[in-house]
Amino acid sequence: MTKNNKEMDKNINDYTQSLSDNFNECVNGYHLINTSPINETIWEDINTLIFTHSGIEVTNQSKGSHLSGMDIRSSIGNISNKSAKYTPNKSNISISSYRLTTVCSNKDCGTPEKFIEEINARKNFDFYSFIIRDETKADEISYDWLFIPSNHPLLDPAAYTWSPTIGKKGKNTGTQVGWQTNVINGCSMSITFSMSSQLWMEIEMTEEIKKHIIATTTVSNKPISNYIELSSLFANRSLATAI
Repeated sequence: MTKNNKEMDKNINDYTQSLSDNFNECVNGYHLINTSPINETIWEDINTLIFTHSGIEVTNQSKGSHLSGMDIRSSIGNISNKSAKYTPNKSNISISSYRLTTVCSNKDCGTPEKFIEEINARKNFDFYSFIIRDETKADEISYDWLFIPSNHPLLDPAAYTWSPTIGKKGKNTGTQVGWQTNVINGCSMSITFSMSSQLWMEIEMTEEIKKHIIATTTVSNKPISNYIELSSLFANRSLATAI
């Protein structure tokens, strides 16, 4: 971690209004030409654009790399970008995280102490930046921007009690197939060996979690332009300028 909680809160609060305004502009701009929801890779680029237009310096990006950890290095801290879709009634989200095959798998189930140590060793960022979408209406998408410290207790694997997940069907009956935790304030974590031992975080959208939503917008899912039209438009402008 590069900053303590008080420093991070102060820094992000300095930019709250401009971040919210630019989030709205960027998400609306994206959907002027795209119907597909904003995913994790696209979110990194949009998040970077929002930062720079809000006066936050960005010094490095992962540029879509699948490596664990930080995606954006900025003047307010290091950021990990994630995307998720709300369950019905916007009550929960599921966030995929690290693949942990080196420390736990169906060949070697590992121990909670070992994979928690590995998770925390990879956590080289200060904030999670989640873009969460609601697609319950046919012609529009609603987005929330959840910007939450990476050391929040509900996102700390060490805060939970881990127990083996035992298979109940087919050849895996009676065999450990992963790990799961208890539930704390509606949140939990799990690891499934058959899914590359990927860590999943199940987050209930409690009032405590909602306090970390810094921007919200709803956009039309009916583009008014496309890449060909934009290319032609700017090519014509370039020619006019040259003349």
